[in-house]
Amino acid sequence: MTRPILGHKSPATHTLVPLPGHIQAVAVPRVPSPAAERIGENIRAAREAKGWTQDELAAATGIDSSNIRAHESGRSLTNLHSLVRIAEALGVEPSVLLTDITSDLFRTRADDGRRRPARPHAPARRDESVA
Repeated sequence: MTRPILGHKSPATHTLVPLPGHIQAVAVPRVPSPAAERIGENIRAAREAKGWTQDELAAATGIDSSNIRAHESGRSLTNLHSLVRIAEALGVEPSVLLTDITSDLFRTRADDGRRRPARPHAPARRDESVA
């Protein structure tokens, strides 16, 4: 299933119509990575060192407690803004939460049946007929 990255709503059908010349993105399932697991372990360690529960961390950051649980368990990779908010609430530098994170941890293995193989990045092609 492909979804347009950029588009507009058709007035007749109220559906999203892709704009000519823009790339299409494929819906990608959320798949945890070793990086998400490692960052989650670091968040949990910093939270426990402070003596807080996940709910207390959620209240201090304004991040939903279900997201805190997902980050700590490695089910989802936190975005940069949330990572900084979590670090500030815990009184640590964001780099502490990124301890032992390398680019290799973001690569996924294709052979375990649930992860996407790494593909080289291809530049987006523009439709030559659109000026």
